[in-house]
Amino acid sequence: MRIGVARVSTCDQRPEAQQDALRAAGCEKVFTDKASGKLARRPELGKALMVAREGDQIVVTKPDRLGRSLENLIELSKQLQERDVDLVVLDQDIDTSTAMGRMFFQILGAIASKCNSAVISAERGHGTRSAMTRRGESATLNRLNV
Repeated sequence: MRIGVARVSTCDQRPEAQQDALRAAGCEKVFTDKASGKLARRPELGKALMVAREGDQIVVTKPDRLGRSLENLIELSKQLQERDVDLVVLDQDIDTSTAMGRMFFQILGAIASKCNSAVISAERGHGTRSAMTRRGESATLNRLNV
């Protein structure tokens, strides 16, 4: 079964275009949240995930309609993969039931992991420099501290 997930960010936005595209793509059920993508609470997405069974597909028009961030989107994709539920993104022609679709999300996951590592590394470096500065030490290398 194809299960559609739509989201509009504000009350002023209308979900009909997304809902129509999802139905045209063969979605039997369409769940629509009216909330900012930054909010973790998405009751309709939760319902869609509960309804999805092995072999089903979750379908969205765009990736940002499903996840709050790249990391969130990848995490949802992993959860779906563990349950043997595929993800289809209509506007980018992504379908995780195909080898290319799975590869796309693996690449995204690798990029997100690399970015996350870089952020953590930068934060640790900043913390070390801050601590050294508080102790009156130089945070840069010179002839005396090498």
